[in-house]
Amino acid sequence: MSLLHLQDLTVGYQKPILANVTFEVKKGEVLGLSGSNGCGKSTLLKALSGEARIFSGIVSKLPTLKISLQKQHPPRLADFPLSANEYLKLMAAHEIALPPRLEILRHKRVDSLSGGQFQLLSIFACLASPSQLVLLDEPTNNLDPAGVNLLLTMLKNRRPEQGIVLISHDHDFVAAATTRQIDLTALHCSDL
Repeated sequence: MSLLHLQDLTVGYQKPILANVTFEVKKGEVLGLSGSNGCGKSTLLKALSGEARIFSGIVSKLPTLKISLQKQHPPRLADFPLSANEYLKLMAAHEIALPPRLEILRHKRVDSLSGGQFQLLSIFACLASPSQLVLLDEPTNNLDPAGVNLLLTMLKNRRPEQGIVLISHDHDFVAAATTRQIDLTALHCSDL
């Protein structure tokens, strides 16, 4: 079943960056979006989560669809006394068993975690949240090889009713993590 269907979507900010995007995301699918730097991949994810403008086209989605967006650089407040466990509760992801690499962080403050630790925790929170559609923008940022392997495991163990759209410049990761890929390079609007 389709969670999301885009038809001839044009997105951007003050002006269009990406045009004529058409695809669907089904339950259980991991869709990889690729393309040249600056072609609008991140802008598309931001448009789907309401952070960028949709100029034209049709977005059809399940009426009750919940979406989580993991940004390239997930925001976290400095000097904010929130534990990893409290962060997971805020994301409604605290009921799911953490992988051992993250379990040891459960009682640490989020602002004390390394970039890679926070990246994995934030991705886990998105995947374990009630969201049926998870958007991951460069999820391998800050991850060492063991972190990338854990991320692959988390993606393979996703809920069957969940669809995932991810962007990554790591071609080996995309090939291993996704069920289908789309290259958006040709849809970039250089002069619109």
